[in-house]
Amino acid sequence: MSAQDFWSNEAASTQVVRQLKNLKNTVEPWEEAQKKQAELAELAAILGEGEHDVIAELERGTEALRCDVEHLEFKTLLDKDTDPNSAILSINAGAGGTESCDWVAMLLRMYTRWAESRGYSTRTVDILPGEEAGIKNVMVFIEGEYAYGYLKSERGVHRLVRISPFDANKRRHTSFASVDVIPELENEAEVAVEEKDLVIETYRASSAGGQHMQKTDSAVRITHKPTGVVAQSQNERSQHQNKQTALKVLKARLYELKQREKESQLQKIRGEEKKKIEWGSQIRSYVLYPYTLVKDHRTDYETGNSAAVLDGDLNACMEAYLKYLKGEHT
Repeated sequence: MSAQDFWSNEAASTQVVRQLKNLKNTVEPWEEAQKKQAELAELAAILGEGEHDVIAELERGTEALRCDVEHLEFKTLLDKDTDPNSAILSINAGAGGTESCDWVAMLLRMYTRWAESRGYSTRTVDILPGEEAGIKNVMVFIEGEYAYGYLKSERGVHRLVRISPFDANKRRHTSFASVDVIPELENEAEVAVEEKDLVIETYRASSAGGQHMQKTDSAVRITHKPTGVVAQSQNERSQHQNKQTALKVLKARLYELKQREKESQLQKIRGEEKKKIEWGSQIRSYVLYPYTLVKDHRTDYETGNSAAVLDGDLNACMEAYLKYLKGEHT
């Protein structure tokens, strides 16, 4: 970094700085844990009989160190290049009309609560309300360190079973919604997009965004002709801002598409069967009637406290999947 021409190549220098930051974030906590371990060892070495206060302090310090080390060991599961990035989360209603739209709204609340509990910020950039209630589809930026690393476990179809609040006969209904998660790119220069390959359309924003947004074509949709990938934004304050956000999302989706193609090729080489994410192959079920249960069908993790999960208590589900994923590739 001290080289005279280091900053002449912005893309390369940004990549190096990012790698350095990730290495520091990995090494420094372990060094701090080693320091704490040495201090506890010194305290234990001078411990005399009857020193109950010191024994209690040693026990507290040992327990705190154990928790720190477990947390650091878990973070080794988040070792992909894009794991430390912020995330772009999309939720889409499945078949089922109002029921599925309401389920999307419930999932949006769940992920928003989870993000808040971790100190992440959320920003809705595109949303289409349901015709009667709920949300047909929504896209949210979730910004914070390792947001993508955790949220990638949520990609797939989510199934809800409950007594419908929209059914006068109080019958049990099953609803589906699909969740997709891609990493927000820190360096958009990694994905080259040519202007001639883009179809840029403007349209009137459908969400509540003030008088100006409703009367002008401020929303933007961008289609990448070679791949058919589409990105749109309508919740920013101006057409220019919506275009920039849509372009950011488009590049992130193209990057993720390339990564998934590489993973597919590797699986073919390994002889592995690629797991499909499609309607009916849900990754997780949320049952609210006749009993309460949340079960992840990939890891068999389950909990009867569905209310806590729907209120954002997702860490155990996510960690179980990340441990499962690591075991698959070791």
